[in-house]
Amino acid sequence: MRISRMIRNLAGSQGLIIRRESDGAPLRAMLAGLHPVRTEHDLVRFGGEADGGYLVPDDLDGIAAVFSPGVDQTAEFERDCIARGMASFQADGSIEQSPLTDDANDFLAKFIGIETVGDTITLDDWVAAKQPGSAELMLQMDIEGHEWLSLAQISDALLKRFRVMVLELHHLDALTTDFGRQVIGPVIQRLTRHFDVVHMHANNHADTLATRDGELVELVEITLLRKDRSQTRDLVTALPHPLDRDNVPDRPPIQLPPTLSGIP
Repeated sequence: MRISRMIRNLAGSQGLIIRRESDGAPLRAMLAGLHPVRTEHDLVRFGGEADGGYLVPDDLDGIAAVFSPGVDQTAEFERDCIARGMASFQADGSIEQSPLTDDANDFLAKFIGIETVGDTITLDDWVAAKQPGSAELMLQMDIEGHEWLSLAQISDALLKRFRVMVLELHHLDALTTDFGRQVIGPVIQRLTRHFDVVHMHANNHADTLATRDGELVELVEITLLRKDRSQTRDLVTALPHPLDRDNVPDRPPIQLPPTLSGIP
């Protein structure tokens, strides 16, 4: 016990954390629900050729608006959504204005969080203020790890309004710990009850983590389609998709490991 404490203290003095990896069986069961499926809706690419570009199912007619918390230096994804007839709503408290100057785009200088106070607003309050009613929506979220708590407290009513969700999922390496599974696991289970995973892509800005059950990727882009929108669900057997691009062109690409994708 004394030796292990000394090792933890030494690691902590160097800014490192040592943690015990938990049993892998619950992890494997949870990740099995993330295996991507191919539906009757082909995937199309929205956004640029590097970071900020995502694959979405071509089932977009009738979506009234896209909500995009977390704004990049470019906004090609939202621009493509506007071209398909959607209104665009962006939110980010770290910048003063959006790079997208278009009458169809509305920018809010706030962060998305678990309560509406100060410079933070919940997803429910944001959507209620900007797009009340029952019209169908798309969510494209990249908020640097805050997605887990934000999605954990989103109401069922709003969740069901999102036909398509494009999420940048951070800190997936935390799934190897009990704490990570307790926080992240229920969010993944809730999402996969209501949505099919139709695409997954490893963001090569981050690294892979070796676990006793195989590799995990710290940072993943995932596209979800609400289950009532498709009748066909064939397991995807090959990734990356031909339309995928590396997020960081000058870094080596990352192949999604079977641990996460389910693809041998």
